[in-house]
Amino acid sequence: MHVALVAGSDAGHAFPAFALAERFVEAGHRATVYTGLNWSDAARRRGIDIAELPGLAATDVDDDADAGDKLGARAARMAQLLAPVLSESGAELVVSDVITVCGGWAAQLNGLPWIELSPHPLYLPSRGLPPIGSGLAPGTGFRGRVRDALMRAATATSIRKGERQRAAARVSIGLPAADDGPSARFVATLPGLEVARPDWPADTHLIGPLLWEPTDDLFDRPAGDEPLVVLAPSTAETGAADMVGVVLEALSEPVLGRRVRVVVSGLHRPTAEDLARFGGGVPAPITAGLGRQDEVLAHARVLICGSGHGILAKAMTAGVPVVAVPGGGDQWELANRLQRAGAGRWVRPLTVDAVADAVRAVLDDTGHARCAERIGESGTDTVDPVVVAERRVGLCA
Repeated sequence: MHVALVAGSDAGHAFPAFALAERFVEAGHRATVYTGLNWSDAARRRGIDIAELPGLAATDVDDDADAGDKLGARAARMAQLLAPVLSESGAELVVSDVITVCGGWAAQLNGLPWIELSPHPLYLPSRGLPPIGSGLAPGTGFRGRVRDALMRAATATSIRKGERQRAAARVSIGLPAADDGPSARFVATLPGLEVARPDWPADTHLIGPLLWEPTDDLFDRPAGDEPLVVLAPSTAETGAADMVGVVLEALSEPVLGRRVRVVVSGLHRPTAEDLARFGGGVPAPITAGLGRQDEVLAHARVLICGSGHGILAKAMTAGVPVVAVPGGGDQWELANRLQRAGAGRWVRPLTVDAVADAVRAVLDDTGHARCAERIGESGTDTVDPVVVAERRVGLCA
């Protein structure tokens, strides 16, 4: 079958689509990823068929600060542009990123089955959970249940407003106001990062994290026997500001009280000023650049990151505990889930002393690594997304 995968251009959404496309190709299917072209060179080096997602660039009338507009009116315009492209390509199934709504709507315009892909835990509202993003564990006892109910009520108005915006946008392009939803949902996370809910949706499948590396280059790890710390700044616009400079100062020997080796893994090289905060003008065991994170994490004792889902999943898969510096979006939610599971600690607000304290605590307590390993091992309890997709188009029973 020919599968069209639709995702935005942010690394946290494009990379999982690339990883899933490779799974389809390995199974003998054809897959095309519709996304931004900023990753086209890396994708094509890996043999991934990539095409530009029409309408992805914002226009003068778009308000990306308004989530309702972005997931409604803009999604409708993009769906109208994408639908004929999908028809011409001969796509038989669409897999659409959870926030790239146009993919599912374009599939509906063409009468195609479609699957929603969440490249992180399931974030649908639940009658048994506090609102996603609060970072809170489900309340227990009478008071805990009342707290969660009050918080859900506080967010209900915004949810209903978004539903009205999306209904109007759907009607504007000839779709029914009520959305029947996808044929199935893929939740691309480790079961150990999920939370139990009483209303898990039907045909929603945990498929494990979809991890993808944009390069084949390996890091030249600093020589020595000291603990290796990997610093991976967030790739999201909502990441914590000045994270690299503050963390590198916290990892300097005078502040941390011990010597560590550091690899800074990012899409952009740190500034000379940031690097100087670690070395203090003295040659220090640090390297920085773009390399395979999965390979370097296999040698790491701790990861410091912005707590985006992709890098957290890589760390848990490698059994590496985390010091999380959460920014906006879902990073606060994930950082709290990680800390509750015992696989690391979060730092907020971001200060040199707070980071140093958290790193020392994680390095000194091997229990954090054991908890990370348990979360990583939960990945065996997942299903094959290709088999689920084949069933949706009648290729297997």
